[in-house]
Amino acid sequence: MPLRNGLSEELNRQGNEHFARGLYTEAYTCYAKALECDRMTGDQRAMAATLGNLGNICAVSGRRDSAQTYYQEVLELQKILGDEKGIGTTLGNLGNLRADAGEWDRARAYYLESLDLLTKTHDEAAKAVLLSDLGLVAREIGQYDQAIQYYEHSLVLMRRLGNQGGVADAWRMIGRTFLMQERYDDAIACCQTSQSIAERSRDELRTGGARYVLAQCYEAIGRLQDAADLLELVVLMDRKYQLPKLEENTKRLMGLRARLAETDSTPPYRESHA
Repeated sequence: MPLRNGLSEELNRQGNEHFARGLYTEAYTCYAKALECDRMTGDQRAMAATLGNLGNICAVSGRRDSAQTYYQEVLELQKILGDEKGIGTTLGNLGNLRADAGEWDRARAYYLESLDLLTKTHDEAAKAVLLSDLGLVAREIGQYDQAIQYYEHSLVLMRRLGNQGGVADAWRMIGRTFLMQERYDDAIACCQTSQSIAERSRDELRTGGARYVLAQCYEAIGRLQDAADLLELVVLMDRKYQLPKLEENTKRLMGLRARLAETDSTPPYRESHA
């Protein structure tokens, strides 16, 4: 029995390593083997952890239906175990699935139920992330003022926790919301703050995220050269890490360069005095 529990733990550890490296097929295989061990031992806590890992791997690889099934099984086990903190986390994961599908009302329902439990269990780190998730839902359904309130609450918690990555994310998300409201000066100020924090932390991905939104701001107000300069840096980062938006951002950069070329080649208007 202890041998099988130890094997499950080792398989989950290997799966986590594969997951961190983006090797999702290999990670899934490890987690599936771990689940076999857990089912044989009947260890419900180990089973819940493994099922959660399987749900996570399916979620990031776009297999939402499978992820939903795994998370639901996790939820049932956590209810049996009385694991309120775990239930809160799983409800948040279910909300993420619905948000990924654009089902904003269902996502918000999961998030609010999760928020209630995480507040009760005083899990401030998870609560800070969840508030940002609720901000996203509010933003996507056009409730911009509420979105900013959620993001600002998340920002306060991230600062208290010393989570500089979370602070940078919160400023970027507030900036994006201001951009959608066409409050360009506010959006630019927030994105510049996000970029500065990420740069100080030497966090390339978050720096790139801030630059991307900042480029959108500059494009919206006609500062095309500034937008193109920033987007070029974003594309270099996308290429370095083989990020999924590489092709989309490359096309956008080419479009900006084409618009700049047209501007440069257009002769200045001269009034005729004939």
